[in-house]
Amino acid sequence: MENTIQQVAVSRLVAHPDNPNRMSGSTFAKLVRNIERTGRYEPLIVRPYRRKKGRFQIINGHHRLEALKKLGKRKAAVIVWDVDDEQTDILLATLNRLSGSDVVAKKIALLKRLTEKMNARQLARLLPQTPGQIKKLIDLNMPKFPAPASGGPQAPANAMVFFLTDEQKKVVEDALSLAMPTKPARNAAALTAIARHFLDTASQDNTRNEDQIRTA
Repeated sequence: MENTIQQVAVSRLVAHPDNPNRMSGSTFAKLVRNIERTGRYEPLIVRPYRRKKGRFQIINGHHRLEALKKLGKRKAAVIVWDVDDEQTDILLATLNRLSGSDVVAKKIALLKRLTEKMNARQLARLLPQTPGQIKKLIDLNMPKFPAPASGGPQAPANAMVFFLTDEQKKVVEDALSLAMPTKPARNAAALTAIARHFLDTASQDNTRNEDQIRTA
């Protein structure tokens, strides 16, 4: 019965506040288009929501639910799992890693909660990260970004975490210093400049290839 697909009203589905997964606007738009075009999607994984009888808390499928709402769907296909809080935290840290990306602060909160009950080596058997990566994430000091100026645009910063070898770290640092030599402290802007250059170059290469195909 646990893996039986059920149809549940979207109004009865509650998002988990500690879901660490986020999807870009463009990727979400593709998700909406795919569901609209095919009418198919992977059933949401939920559990009984103990705070409100008759409702279910989402473990996996937050973006699918939002896509269904956007399409005006009144019901969603779900699979109900009867799992406790600890199992839910593990599932949030694994299932949701398969698409989108993590909000680092929430991922760290999940890992810290899990390490109260098991060590990093035990967790690494269940999660995508290695024991070393789990320890680094837990010890990570999240930077505090200054609030935007009054009246200015609200642009919250997003943290991205990479685990690099010494050689990879040196290559990245050298590239960042070349991208923004006068302001080396602005690594985010430098990294964005490198990424934008890569995208522009790839776009130019694609255009040249298309031109060559047309003239062949």
